[in-house]
Amino acid sequence: MSETTKKINLTLRVWRQKGPKEAGAFAEYNAKNISTDASFLEMLDAVNEELIAKGEDPIAFDHDCREGICGSCGFMIDGQAHGPQMSTTVCQLHMRAFKDGDKLTLEPWRASAFPVVKDLYTDRSALDRIITAGGYISANTGSARDANSILIPKTDADHAFNSATCIGCGACVASCKNASAALFTSAKISHMALLPQGQVERKARAERMVAQMDAEGFGGCTSTGACSASCPKDISLVNIARMNRELFKAKLLKDEEVETGGGI
Repeated sequence: MSETTKKINLTLRVWRQKGPKEAGAFAEYNAKNISTDASFLEMLDAVNEELIAKGEDPIAFDHDCREGICGSCGFMIDGQAHGPQMSTTVCQLHMRAFKDGDKLTLEPWRASAFPVVKDLYTDRSALDRIITAGGYISANTGSARDANSILIPKTDADHAFNSATCIGCGACVASCKNASAALFTSAKISHMALLPQGQVERKARAERMVAQMDAEGFGGCTSTGACSASCPKDISLVNIARMNRELFKAKLLKDEEVETGGGI
């Protein structure tokens, strides 16, 4: 243990809910002798080990890689998505961000499109369905093309990469007062709209993904910026403006096709 490592004790107020149709309520637990070098999920692992030893049901939460890459983990900590540290997923949040004696409230993402499965674990498959609606490209099968055979301006490549870093954790939805998925959807539309590989489906992509987002029951965007502020990957609000432009252009093209009686 390093010289800077300390042990802290916390009180956790955790949302417990046995299933989607069950009533939920907060329950209080003590997290004792937690190393400040531990991650937040490791702290919950320690609490769950004590609960299991007592014959009690452990706290359910989603996780996978625990490296801030997969987007599986995520819940509210004292009303903040992924906790108090900016640009950080809850699995990469360390206990040094808290003080001895802190009382923390943990609850799941709150959105009608994200039904609670159990405790802190929610069903975010609505985001998968948005991707399925238009998050793909047409490409010839066969061996991969040489990397330098498709020339892409660096500015476009940089913007596309920044949009593609979205991990689909759902923090943007949970932080938005309207439970909007505009930041997620716009990031997925943007990164392909900016690349030559994504041009074939460009018009249909914007229409289909936005239509699916609305069908899933997400709220509308009112540009408060809470989504971007809580995003662990710092996805920019610029993507939402780009999504709106893509949708507007798609509508214009459709109207022109109707007026001309076919392609333009």
